[in-house]
Amino acid sequence: MSVKIKRTSAISSLSITPLIDVVFLLLIFFLVSSRFSEEERELDLNLPSVTEALPSSMQPDELVINIDREGRFFIDGGFRQLEQVEQILRRAQANNPLTQTVVIRGDKETNWEQVATAISLCKKVGINEFTATIDDS
Repeated sequence: MSVKIKRTSAISSLSITPLIDVVFLLLIFFLVSSRFSEEERELDLNLPSVTEALPSSMQPDELVINIDREGRFFIDGGFRQLEQVEQILRRAQANNPLTQTVVIRGDKETNWEQVATAISLCKKVGINEFTATIDDS
């Protein structure tokens, strides 16, 4: 059984004039707003020059803690006691509270407990960005 659909006068009298009005209003809005953004770039300003500055996106230096086979801690090539390591980590965290990273490198013959101690020191001072590796070379 086939269904017959009658054309009514409502479909034939559908007006698209309001739709065209909305499209033109949107077009005008985007043209005006893009013009304002260009005007801000065209301002003639005498900006100060900087002679010595570091880029603001520069990442802080990684702090490397080396642990030798006897379980001694070395930072910047020098032997450090556990208290000194904690002080250095606190200072680094204070200087770079959000972006400080620490690399903990242990000798392959070192006791894993020393690496765990360095990890716990990092967590104690609030440094969450750290990596720990055992060097087998």
